[in-house]
Amino acid sequence: MNKPIRKAVFPVAGLGTRFLPATKAVPKELLPVVDRPLLQYAVDEAREAGIEQMIFVTGRGKGAIEDYFDMAFECETLQRERGKDLSALEGTRLAPGNAVFLRQQESLGLGHAIWCARDIIGDEPFAILLPDEFMKGAPGNGCMKQMVDAYEKVGGNLVCALEIPMEQTPSYGVIDPGARDGVLTEVKGLVEKPAAGTAPSNLILPGRYILQPDVMKILETQEKGAGGEIQLTDAMAAMIGKQPFHGVTFDGRRFDCGSKAGYVEANLALALEREDLRDHIRAFATQELGIDSVATAA
Repeated sequence: MNKPIRKAVFPVAGLGTRFLPATKAVPKELLPVVDRPLLQYAVDEAREAGIEQMIFVTGRGKGAIEDYFDMAFECETLQRERGKDLSALEGTRLAPGNAVFLRQQESLGLGHAIWCARDIIGDEPFAILLPDEFMKGAPGNGCMKQMVDAYEKVGGNLVCALEIPMEQTPSYGVIDPGARDGVLTEVKGLVEKPAAGTAPSNLILPGRYILQPDVMKILETQEKGAGGEIQLTDAMAAMIGKQPFHGVTFDGRRFDCGSKAGYVEANLALALEREDLRDHIRAFATQELGIDSVATAA
């Protein structure tokens, strides 16, 4: 029997400089996609997968994240007094035992951020979700749910694997694949940002992981890698061949909300799915793009 995945780490200490000046006072993880923060979508994804404890690795100036998952006493009281619907706030309040907030005191990389959660993780396997990678699956079958389902079958370590055009692989970490079995691909190695034409596959790592606690021991003594930071990819590569390691091909859509273009795409895509917004947004986009409405309807 594989130990269940009960804990998830959310690395949210970054400064979000690509979104300045918006992120001067607002954490990038709280930027909304339509009307829900990016981080809320990631937490909902983890909950859907049966994860119970959310571990947020924050940094200076990120206190708004802890406030967000707390009770909004004034807002809730006022809404109740006015007879307003409070359903929009469902899922935004985490009980003390279900939320842990840690501080990454120095910006030493993703691997270091994960290592900061070592005492809370203990000897359990755990999930990692990068909130600015917005992964949208079918209702009830999100990205982490798909990964947990695969983990229950094969155990070990898993990374989300997303197929992209080969020409785009130089911008990502890429899986060196072994045997394939449906959505599962054996991971023989990981190549960080391969030169054009040299990628071993078109399967990239879009920011979802299930790892065994052994990775913490590796991160504890790991030296800095690319960019002068402690890289999680390097620690994962050290476990390949020693423990089962698979990629899970994600059935869904991914929006890179760490980029401005990807963030706008996510807002547009979700707005077009909303019954209360789709007609207005479609009409507005048609007008802005100068598309003939008759041709669009056809």
